[in-house]
Amino acid sequence: MQAVFFEKHGGPEVLKFGEFKEPPAGPGDVLIEVKACALNHLDIWVRQGLPGVSIPMPHIPGSDVAGTVLECGKGAKRFKKGDRVVVSPGQVPGHLPEALSARDSYSPEFQILGLQTQGGYAERVAVHERFVVPVSGRYSFEEWASIPLASLTAYHMLVTRANLRAGETVLIHAAGSGVSAAAIQIAKFLGATVYTTVGDFKKVSRAKKLGAEEVILYKTEDFAEKIKKLTNGAGVDVVLDHIGPETWPKNFTVLKRGGRLVTCGATSGPKVEVDIRYFYSKQISVLGAYMGSLAELHKVLDLVEQGRLVPTLDQVFPLKEAARAQAHLEARQNFGKVVLKV
Repeated sequence: MQAVFFEKHGGPEVLKFGEFKEPPAGPGDVLIEVKACALNHLDIWVRQGLPGVSIPMPHIPGSDVAGTVLECGKGAKRFKKGDRVVVSPGQVPGHLPEALSARDSYSPEFQILGLQTQGGYAERVAVHERFVVPVSGRYSFEEWASIPLASLTAYHMLVTRANLRAGETVLIHAAGSGVSAAAIQIAKFLGATVYTTVGDFKKVSRAKKLGAEEVILYKTEDFAEKIKKLTNGAGVDVVLDHIGPETWPKNFTVLKRGGRLVTCGATSGPKVEVDIRYFYSKQISVLGAYMGSLAELHKVLDLVEQGRLVPTLDQVFPLKEAARAQAHLEARQNFGKVVLKV
């Protein structure tokens, strides 16, 4: 089969397009013909190399797969050839306690498609039927591929970890990212007042269309000062962050007493410096979030099927142009998801 893969870590130039051994449909597996695979910043970090994470080489990245069922392995009975499906990016054996309690990503055996296993930058991928979810024809394969990882992460951050409630206020950084574009819609659905940041004026109208009440141009405005003005000095109940050191110090200044900072990434770097006096005097909670569970993904996909959470696409690239697509994402030029069409 044709696939995009790398044999060593490095920049976009290490990505190769060519022949790769087709995965077999083992017992309980479903072989999927990939129609589209969305990009995530995780793909870039995998390509660059993650300390302490074992990645099979040569390696196919890609965690967000949408396609059709080609073949079912022995014992796999939930699907038939031609079914439209998406793949759960987070995977853990169903018999483990964390899976049974819908806390999949807390398990030490939790794996991500395209990280510890071969991913979706390919014509075909094989996964256990437990991690395959049927979807309707409501959206294109490119739109469905844009949903799983980012929208699941946003749901897990706001609903499960931060417990965002109706009437509360939330600051969501970087509206153009896949996680934040989904988070704005989820926060609005929950009944919260949403503030967000963007780096480009061209992104303002799109952020407002998703449901943001106010959009802050962080390159020309101090987001902390703007939030204080918008809230009459009160601050917000929740801050959703996946940026890191560029935003963390000021995040604490814009949170209310008893506020919650929820974080899932480190786009601008892994290390932050914090004034701990804000932390304890305002009794702020800092919450880490790592994707989410299969049960939560089903809830997210239900919201999509109902039209309450709408896919946000930025640009679609052919599979063979994966390097260009990653460079586009890495440059933060996108609003919404960047997708590869297979």
